[in-house]
Amino acid sequence: MLLAGFPAGSFGTNCYIAAAGPGERCLIVDPGQDAIAPLDALLEKYKLTPGAVLLTHGHLDHTWSVVPVCGARDIPAYIHPADRSRLTDPMASLSTAFGPMIAQMPVGEPDDVRELPDNGRLEIAGLDLTVTLAPGHTAGSVTFGSADGGPDGEPVLFSGDVLFAGSIGRTDLPGGSYEAMLDSLVRVILPLADETLVLSGHGPTTTIGRERAANPYLREAVAARRSEGRGGPPLEPPKGRGL
Repeated sequence: MLLAGFPAGSFGTNCYIAAAGPGERCLIVDPGQDAIAPLDALLEKYKLTPGAVLLTHGHLDHTWSVVPVCGARDIPAYIHPADRSRLTDPMASLSTAFGPMIAQMPVGEPDDVRELPDNGRLEIAGLDLTVTLAPGHTAGSVTFGSADGGPDGEPVLFSGDVLFAGSIGRTDLPGGSYEAMLDSLVRVILPLADETLVLSGHGPTTTIGRERAANPYLREAVAARRSEGRGGPPLEPPKGRGL
């Protein structure tokens, strides 16, 4: 699989492309703020034709450019139904402090929006991905996985804001839940192979093995799984990466 990406916008949101190889159709994952120019450069570099946009969740730092990207290429956008309303009402999950920023955003749905299942397969643009619902950051957060898509044939996970290098996504906004996040970490993240390459919504790439060993939130999820209650107060998710 051809994988490439870049951070964009004031939130530093990672936008990715995935394709079977150069010159093929591709998927675009999370085109956020200021993503259009660098995205166009990547598509030109690898001679790729976009086939669809995949959204890991509905926060505006991941969906900012979905309307113009889909509109310019007449392609669909995929999002979980629990987060679909955020496309047309991004303020519903944010404070009023974001009002001036949203005034600059192309709010709305692309012409073709397709809803993702809670769990299932997505075969598109020559790729076979596994879709898994992983609520906690938002109710409709999903991950996209590929069994053998990495540079060395390792599994790949587009984790959105479920898992970062050394951290997780915040859970203090409307629709977020720390308990649901811990459950998602146990159910979705911990069973993955250590060599799985994690392409996060913010920050650098990592692996499941690295996070299993060093990520304090995964350690807390393990503790929660082993006992009915956690000893001591829960860790506070950081608020410095995206929304």
